[in-house]
Amino acid sequence: MDLLYVTIGILLLLLGISSTIYFLSARPYQSSESVAYSYDQWTEDGILEFYWGEHIHLGYYGSPPERKDFLKAKSDFVHEMVCWGKLNKLPTGSDLLDVGCGIGGSSRILSKDYGFNVTGITISPKQVKRAQELTPLALNTKFMVDDAMNLSFPDASFDVVWCIEAGPHMSNKKKFAQELLRVLKPNGILVVADWNQRDDRQQPLNSLESAIMKQLLDQWSHPAFASIEGFAELLEMTGSVQGKVITEDWTEQTLPSWLDSIWQGIKRPKGLWYFGITGFIKSLREIPTLFLMRIAFGTGLCKFGMFYAIKK
Repeated sequence: MDLLYVTIGILLLLLGISSTIYFLSARPYQSSESVAYSYDQWTEDGILEFYWGEHIHLGYYGSPPERKDFLKAKSDFVHEMVCWGKLNKLPTGSDLLDVGCGIGGSSRILSKDYGFNVTGITISPKQVKRAQELTPLALNTKFMVDDAMNLSFPDASFDVVWCIEAGPHMSNKKKFAQELLRVLKPNGILVVADWNQRDDRQQPLNSLESAIMKQLLDQWSHPAFASIEGFAELLEMTGSVQGKVITEDWTEQTLPSWLDSIWQGIKRPKGLWYFGITGFIKSLREIPTLFLMRIAFGTGLCKFGMFYAIKK
């Protein structure tokens, strides 16, 4: 019992320290360059990769959620998204664009396990470099720096456009939707997974919710979250979609990821000294954001949206 109280005391102390650091060092969105800078820093110091592995996105725990290893849940998410988007029915050698590829975790699975020719893009040069370092030459996978709101590819370049959790960094959601569909071939598949906000047209945010959202936006260089309904409408408004955009809410399936992220720091204390005092401080400053994300997604303020569309 004494050990339990000591552990709780240490956790509260760390939370107090991290909260102080958090409120003194925001990273608000300023431009696409500020997003690139943030990801360059996270990639260069290696802390995010140490705790989150090669997948810089949430994990899939099922519905109802089951206890699962954090890193396995992340790779499981990729396979679940493939099946949800019916991509496992496509022929080997199909061309796939991974928008916001991070350090290439999803790209490698898509190439190795499903036979796609993958092009991964990110706005961060250091992420491209790290993705190239982690990817075997034998895989049909390449990485490049590109802007998702102004893609460098010609129209109708890909059989599949795939995107996980990149939308919150896009300042112009309409342009983002247009670009995703522009580079997709006729009858090609778009599959997107994203962090979304509750549709405030139906239920406006109260003052507390607005304050929480401001913190979530400012801490991780996000200009705004779209709602599931709003982004589906933007995709349909392009006039490039066959029928309606199919959406689904995977909040329940991904919710354990937030507290699991914090637990990694307790489970793997080596990181607290491996990265030195600067790394220790950087790790601590993320704890309040992770807690706020858990609160936001757990209360319905935020939702995890899935989007599926076929190009005309």
